[in-house]
Amino acid sequence: MHGVRKFLGLSAISHMALLTGAFAQNQTVYSPPSPQTYMTPAPAAAPLIPVVPSPADLSARRTIAPAGPLIRTPPAAQVAPAAAPVVPAAPAVTQAEPAPAPGPDGAPVAAPAKPKPKPVAAAPKPGETALSRDPAPTFGPETYQATQDAADRYANIVLAGGWPQVAGGLRPGARGKDVSALRQRLAIEGDLESNLGLGENWDESLTVAVKRFQNRMGLRQTGIVAGATLKAINVPADLRARQLAASAQRAAAYNFTFGERYVVVNIPSAVVEAVENGRVAHRYVSVVGDVTHRSPEVTARVQAINLNPTWTVPTSIIKNEIIPKMRKDPGYLSRAKIRMLDSKGAEVDPRSINWSTNSAVNYTLRQDSGNGNSLGNIRINMPNSQSVYMHDTPSKRYFGADYRFLSHGCVRVAGVFDFAQWLLEGTGGASGAWDKAGMLAKVATKERTDIRLARPVPVIWTYMTGWVSSDGVPHFRDDVYGYDAPAVMQALADRALAVR
Repeated sequence: MHGVRKFLGLSAISHMALLTGAFAQNQTVYSPPSPQTYMTPAPAAAPLIPVVPSPADLSARRTIAPAGPLIRTPPAAQVAPAAAPVVPAAPAVTQAEPAPAPGPDGAPVAAPAKPKPKPVAAAPKPGETALSRDPAPTFGPETYQATQDAADRYANIVLAGGWPQVAGGLRPGARGKDVSALRQRLAIEGDLESNLGLGENWDESLTVAVKRFQNRMGLRQTGIVAGATLKAINVPADLRARQLAASAQRAAAYNFTFGERYVVVNIPSAVVEAVENGRVAHRYVSVVGDVTHRSPEVTARVQAINLNPTWTVPTSIIKNEIIPKMRKDPGYLSRAKIRMLDSKGAEVDPRSINWSTNSAVNYTLRQDSGNGNSLGNIRINMPNSQSVYMHDTPSKRYFGADYRFLSHGCVRVAGVFDFAQWLLEGTGGASGAWDKAGMLAKVATKERTDIRLARPVPVIWTYMTGWVSSDGVPHFRDDVYGYDAPAVMQALADRALAVR
């Protein structure tokens, strides 16, 4: 077990100044894909600026050993099976209505109205994102140094002219100058061997290289350059360099103690990683905060699993959502099984509240446990200054979406019972060690149960849009919250230089 406190070095400061200065003058404007395709551009908002270490901290810092070669051709990734093609529903055949039969007086009698056919939902498009199978965690003791080294290398790529733009719709069998541009593009970043960077024919090595690129971007490995893959491959080199530099700066400010077992939630990836002995033991899809209610960067320790939890509605939700709903629908709280409690814990009749005012914020609104509870059947308790946590959800359909920035700041976890079982390893109960079956049985009783972990597990929520994993491979995700903007980086660089 080892604790590591990482700090920003001079190279990171000078590198950020370089990126926000010289490169900003010739910056290519880039907008992340929309939710209909993959991601969404973040609106302008006040940035979250990490704390820059003091000179005293810098003098006492521990040096992290640099990782091995930063950019190298990664091993062939496991190929996910291609999704079945979407077959559009055949249009409904409309038959002519028969003429109405005449009545006794010769006037036509209207035929009884036929029920309108229910609209048939279109088949969903296959998702473009994929859950990584890489055993290397997003964040580890070597992440800061490896990511900073990568930022330096990408800065050199920018100074050398960057990489070419690539045409869309390229796939196995393609030929010509567009294939040549694709080869050059992938060779510059290291997905294709440099000696294969020339040529106008598509061969198996190019298919493998495209799939390697897709794997690094968190996309399905189709081997086809279209959709989200095309958008990612045409992100300019200066933006990628900036993502790495900004992520390294944020990593430098994290104060986190790594243990043999710890949890990483990387917000831009919308993924939860259960890490054991330096490798990802399990990886889970998650839903994180939207651009208005952002999930914070936070460190904590998972201390307990709450089964059949109640949900205390935050004041902001009472003001911005509950009160407007009650003005339109006075029965909403009753249907949602949300009780109003006064300062003494006594239940209050919602009909006694003047909903035309904001007086409801002076009460506690608590939702009963059960399948309709906003936290689902499990709350993962991790006390922290931001009052956020991980939990189950009754809205599991969102786990299947590519765009999963939808919560009010907490993190919803797919497969949460499996995740809780991993967290509870070594924690015994009345009938032995807690496992998924035992938790489900307890949930079925509808009794509130709190299980304290025998060994609390460290957890960190990071915001890494660019990082290098322990195997030396760089990865990227969209900057949904807009934290990598040049103005944010300039502010970070200015503050870092001011303390030196």
